[in-house]
Amino acid sequence: MKEERVTFKSGDLTLEGMIAYPDGAGPHRAAAVCHPHPLYGGSMCNNVVDAVLEALHARGFATLRFNFRGVGQSEGDFDNGKGEADDAIAAIRFLTTQKSVRAADAVLAGYSFGATTAVRAAPGVEEVTAIVTVALPLGVIDPSALGTITKPIVLLAGDQDSYCPANHLTALAERLGPSAQLKIIPGADHFFGGREPEITAALGEALATL
Repeated sequence: MKEERVTFKSGDLTLEGMIAYPDGAGPHRAAAVCHPHPLYGGSMCNNVVDAVLEALHARGFATLRFNFRGVGQSEGDFDNGKGEADDAIAAIRFLTTQKSVRAADAVLAGYSFGATTAVRAAPGVEEVTAIVTVALPLGVIDPSALGTITKPIVLLAGDQDSYCPANHLTALAERLGPSAQLKIIPGADHFFGGREPEITAALGEALATL
């Protein structure tokens, strides 16, 4: 789908993003996508973010990818996850107030640091009813954040991902129970180079049930 550049507010900061709407009058279901770690070159222009968006667009979602504070043309500075969670909340609330978008039943998605941010932000956002994570970095995430997950969640990773070990992700899925969908891509590492179509396919299957 064609994306258009937008800006929106997160507190006193102005953030940049790219928004896309499906054909038709809607209202369309909303999904915001959070990018990987800003201090390691992460931005909304990322191969895995693109793959996630492709799956969402195929399922008829209106989408917003955006740059966290301090990235690209977004104002502010890196805030070690706290401010970025506020940015994710601001993004989903901006998207769900658009004319052809549903005000509820939204999805918050993220890759790597963005997955951590989605997990941190989503529990307190009424508009969000499901979470999609790709390569959730279990080795660095605050364990207390995982205890607050009660909404349906997709847990996708490669089985060669040292930041998101497949056995740890499997254990998390088992602990979360029926609300969790586990998707493991054989042979893929944390960066999914050349494996993007498999991300799109796996998420397409998962989104059909959310």
